Amino acid sequence: MTNYIGITIGDPSGVGPEISLKALMKNKDYLSESIIFGSKEIMAYYADLLKIKTPLNFITNVDQFEPGKINVYNVMDIPLEKIPIGRVSPISGDAAFQFLRVAIDLAMKKKIGPVVTAPLNKDALHKGGHNFDGHTEIFAEFTGTKKYTMMLWSPKLAVVHVSTHVPLRKACDLVKKNRVEECIDLANNAMKRLGIREPKIAVAGLNPHAGEDGLFGDEEIKEINPAVKEKQAQGINVSGALPPDTVFLKATQGKFDIVVAMYHDQGHIPMKLLAFDEGVNVTLGLPIIRTSVDHGTAFDIAGKGIANESSMLASIALAMKFEHNA
Repeated sequence: MTNYIGITIGDPSGVGPEISLKALMKNKDYLSESIIFGSKEIMAYYADLLKIKTPLNFITNVDQFEPGKINVYNVMDIPLEKIPIGRVSPISGDAAFQFLRVAIDLAMKKKIGPVVTAPLNKDALHKGGHNFDGHTEIFAEFTGTKKYTMMLWSPKLAVVHVSTHVPLRKACDLVKKNRVEECIDLANNAMKRLGIREPKIAVAGLNPHAGEDGLFGDEEIKEINPAVKEKQAQGINVSGALPPDTVFLKATQGKFDIVVAMYHDQGHIPMKLLAFDEGVNVTLGLPIIRTSVDHGTAFDIAGKGIANESSMLASIALAMKFEHNA
């Protein structure tokens, strides 16, 4: 098999190693198809903490994969005492980056299939010498992708974002017709790959009441509505700009399959409220498949063996669905 799922453990000081192991123990089908990208000592530590009986197989080449074992690609040897569990660490930030770079490289070379990521910590990432806003931007950089967006998916709601990790003042300036069109296209293609033949797409407004005909702002008139009309003319089933305070409710009622949100919190807040433990983060537009848990490193519970692996399980399942419909 060449389409192994690559699971990166993210920041080793967080819950990533734990939820990666728990997910594979919960679903043995995933175990037989997955390679964890991490470090030998940290994974051995968590296997012992969680009292996992399945043997670990440490590899440095995907050809060394052994069925029936937990296959761990040992990206770099880091002494366990150098990993401060539950705290920001430059070493952990750099390690999270290195795990990811190796997995992306192998995915681009088609040595593995989808890449599923456990959370990293942006502060640790920067202190480790890697000035990226997060996973999405790293994937875009190292796959050479220019047109991409973040999708949050759950059985209850799906959202894509015009902008994500930028200040709110800048996010307003990034609401441009071409970018809204890109996100509509990416949302439409993603839903089709997930089996929806004619996706129903809603586009949220930026301003209260979607601007109220210019009374509360004119971004809808100048940028968003023209983008929607352009895509409607191309045959895409898209509606907007719709008032952002009601559009997510309508989507959960089945009137829309996915919502195009204008900025990070506009899309993240309803998702976190409705599906915190089962949400999946997907980077659309890449030449490879990338899904991720939709939560952070949870330093406060790291190393305690109580982290919830539900989002990791959902991330693996969605990655496999994308892979099978490619």
